[in-house]
Amino acid sequence: MGTTTDLAEPLVGFTIGVTAARRRDELVALLQRRGAKVVEAPTMRIVPLGDDGVLRRATEACLAGRLDYVVATTGVGWRGWMSAAEGWGHGADLVAACRDAVVVSRGPKATGAVRAAGLREVYSPGSEASNELLHWLLARDLRGRRIALQEHGAPLEGFAAALRERGADVIVVPVYRWGPPEDPAAVRKLVESTVRREIHALTFTSSPAIEAFLECADELGRRTELLDALRGDVLPVCIGPVCARPLSDHGIETVWPERGRLGSLVRTITEELPLRARRELDTGKDRLILQGNAVLVDGRTIWLPPVPGAVLRALAEKPGWVLSRAELLKKVWTGARADEHAVEAAVARLRTALGPHSGLVRTVTKRGYRLAVDP
Repeated sequence: MGTTTDLAEPLVGFTIGVTAARRRDELVALLQRRGAKVVEAPTMRIVPLGDDGVLRRATEACLAGRLDYVVATTGVGWRGWMSAAEGWGHGADLVAACRDAVVVSRGPKATGAVRAAGLREVYSPGSEASNELLHWLLARDLRGRRIALQEHGAPLEGFAAALRERGADVIVVPVYRWGPPEDPAAVRKLVESTVRREIHALTFTSSPAIEAFLECADELGRRTELLDALRGDVLPVCIGPVCARPLSDHGIETVWPERGRLGSLVRTITEELPLRARRELDTGKDRLILQGNAVLVDGRTIWLPPVPGAVLRALAEKPGWVLSRAELLKKVWTGARADEHAVEAAVARLRTALGPHSGLVRTVTKRGYRLAVDP
């Protein structure tokens, strides 16, 4: 049954997977405000170390002598460190120690947090890549230099080791760690839904989240199918090029905003997804818009179940052309066991969902199905 819909909602009909733990509620709200259905499945969780003795001992080590360099790798990590130090009564001393040192930051978020603390960075790579930051440091004489290295979720063992090889005294500052997801079943379900093309886009805000998602696919024996989905029907959207690297390494093209912000990420999805997956169908009587799992007609939205929606999208790729049951099986039931009876059942469900517009899907005897639209 159709429901009145504001057609200004650019993501209506699309289902988008959210894998982030941090600021998840904000991202979900931004997507839903634009009409999207959201599947939440954080692939990792942040384990804060604000009350941990390791962080406190690292902070005290930083204050035990003059710091020459301070490396800020993430905004959330830097702010967490400053906040924890303030709670222990070391806030002012830590800021003063950093002010006397050369502060370098890994990207805009870390830079913003550094400046919010009243400090200024001397260098920040435009690529936001840790390797570029490391190369800048290694170009300096580091013998005997004391360097505070704020980690960002995963240990930067290679980074720290390279600095120590050049003679630096490196103090690792572990502000938080990535832990396993709170709901592993939700992540497994998102993998399966992605493989079945029931998800139209996936959002990622960190490279460890992507790696954890791929590891889950490995455990399910679905990595190859997942990568195939991301190369074709499912749009991967990352917060930036550094985040996208685990997918780029597999030859998967991703999109990301010019600025690594959640608002910019959502704007990128809003621009890219309809451009790739929106179809306008002219029946001669009605003009229908197919978008994800929704058909928009006469100011109303007809929501389709995932499989019938996928059938309609497959037919809409070649409007007016006949697709055989075998072709639909290949396109819609990727990696699943199904026969031509499943196609017939899905078409019947599609016609039921379309209601008065059921005539859009025509049966061509002994050949298959086509859309009754102008090609």
